[in-house]
Order: sequence, then C-alpha cells, then structure tokens
Amino acid sequence: MKERAAELEKEKTRGRGNKKAAEELDVLAKIEGMDPTDRALAERIHAIVTTTAPDLAPKLWYGQPAYALKGKVVCFFRSGHDDKERYSTFGFTPNANLDDGGFWPSSYAVSSVDAQAEKTIATLVARAVG
Repeated sequence: MKERAAELEKEKTRGRGNKKAAEELDVLAKIEGMDPTDRALAERIHAIVTTTAPDLAPKLWYGQPAYALKGKVVCFFRSGHDDKERYSTFGFTPNANLDDGGFWPSSYAVSSVDAQAEKTIATLVARAVG
C-alpha cells in the first residue's frame, strides 16, 4: 500500500489523474491511520475491491473508505473502532447490483478476512458492478 501511495503522489504532482489520485491517497491515508486491527481488515478489503473491480474509484465517504463507479458509491468499509462498534462492516449502497428478490444483505460484519471471506467479498463486488 505504501508503494501505491508513492505512485499516486507522483501522479498527483505530475498533474495526471489529479482528483482520482488525490482521492485514493485520502483513502490510503485513512486506512493507514486506523486502529491496527481495522487497518489490517481495510487493507485486505481495499486490495480485494481494487483487484476485483478496477473501474471502482476509491474515495472517502462519510470519512471512511468507499469505492465508486461513475461518481456513485457502490461499496464501503466502516471501521468498528472509529464507529465505537463491536465490529467493522463492509457494505453496499443501492447503487450496487445486488438486488435479489425481496430480501438481500446490504452490509456484513467483518472481524477477519480469511480465504472464504475474501472469495465472498470478491464475488459480491463483481456482482455489484456487473
């Protein structure tokens, strides 16, 4: 993540992708400043989302990491520590293409990201932007 932040800083100073680079830098800085447990979760989720759906643009949304398509937030991470909650969450907005009948989850509690959780997150993100 530090290497990516350095790349973005170079892009920002060269004038290319100025806003996009600045917004991703803001997200990386927010993640870096999180409580260590939440930071580890946010780093994994950031990597999964940006790898699975490179068209999603990282940006801060209500002060937390989020990922937008054409300016509209599709998914987001909420730090449990920052929110003074028992666990962090990864959620989706109505802009995500996850509607499935009359009942579907819009947010998930996250206390760890193992291989199964990683697969689930990647699948949901792919569906959300599909």
